[in-house]
Amino acid sequence: MNLEMHGIKIEYPEDCNIIIGQAHFIKTAEDLYEIIATTLPQARFGIAFSEASGPCLIRIEGNDDDLVKTCVTAIKAIGAGHVFCILLRDAYPIAVLNQIKNCPEVCTIYCATANPLQVIVASTLQGWGIIGVIDGFPPKGVEADEERQERRALLRRIGYKL
Repeated sequence: MNLEMHGIKIEYPEDCNIIIGQAHFIKTAEDLYEIIATTLPQARFGIAFSEASGPCLIRIEGNDDDLVKTCVTAIKAIGAGHVFCILLRDAYPIAVLNQIKNCPEVCTIYCATANPLQVIVASTLQGWGIIGVIDGFPPKGVEADEERQERRALLRRIGYKL
């Protein structure tokens, strides 16, 4: 077996969050659309899902054509089957992540982030598959009291804590 590893840098708009995951069925794109549209009606989003058998097409959904195109670009770069990419604008993944995890065809969520992102894939003679992701940067230290207070204030300012 010829095995190679690749780091794929994923480019996406700065004002967006990205979710990368693995699913297993042709209706994934439509189900993810329904989940996002009903959970986050204000969100602009794109979805792309790569089939792993039959015609092996990238299935697309969304309400923002530019975000859909960017998802397609990411899926093409990753090159693996049964992978989905979601881009969210005007919404945070935390508001929809559990619903996505509960979607019957979703197997794994690799990341939900607004950070710089690299997807680590392995390739064999059969094809490519995701091994993991590099989400953002390594730690630079441990928060002190001032940083802890700033974190807590931010969560309250954006409405995630009382």
